[in-house]
Amino acid sequence: MTKKAVVLYSGGLDSTTCMAIALADGFTPYALSFAYGQRHAVELDKARRYALQIGAVEHQVVPINLRQFGGSALTADLAVPKDQPESDEIPITYVPARNTIFLSFALGWAEVLGAYDIFIGVNALDYSGYPDCRPEFISAFENMANLATKSGVEGDRSFTIHSPLIQLSKAEIVRTGLDLGVDYSLTHSCYDPTPTGVACGRCDSCRLRLKGFAEAGLKDPITYVTRNS
Repeated sequence: MTKKAVVLYSGGLDSTTCMAIALADGFTPYALSFAYGQRHAVELDKARRYALQIGAVEHQVVPINLRQFGGSALTADLAVPKDQPESDEIPITYVPARNTIFLSFALGWAEVLGAYDIFIGVNALDYSGYPDCRPEFISAFENMANLATKSGVEGDRSFTIHSPLIQLSKAEIVRTGLDLGVDYSLTHSCYDPTPTGVACGRCDSCRLRLKGFAEAGLKDPITYVTRNS
């Protein structure tokens, strides 16, 4: 029997690794991406180009306009911080309620597909401090999913939100992906790339990615304007 799973897939390092894990665990991945008004389309272009190539049987791109609300450097005309020291404060690149919104769409599609499994590549170790990347959030959403859906109430199974990267360091994520055959040259993580799509190397996302490859003893295969690792 085919095990279907909806995989939230941005075209970035984490979500691509998450897709590979879903495949390795025997799931048939249905990839879900969002054109949510983000400041650039590089990551989404890669998602469109490579989703089926890396193993998805279907790829949906849902348009939603979070730029209409703003409130983040990724959805408003605010500068993306560069070369920032580590801080306990939630950064301006946090998009209000983004993972709640994305998981809600994933839950809706999963219910239509007859899938009870959703994969999301959130991480709570080497990450930017976003509140919707924590284990408590994933657990709470899973509980809600089984309360708020016909499938959760009447079905013979419960929904499971899989977050296989949540307790891994970025280096461990990179090693896991490489062990599963992930080609990280097909991914993009930068918050503020050049007009031609080259990663800046200085935003929080680039620095975490470079840190992961460096700690894994490897060189990131993508090109950077500034490569500090």
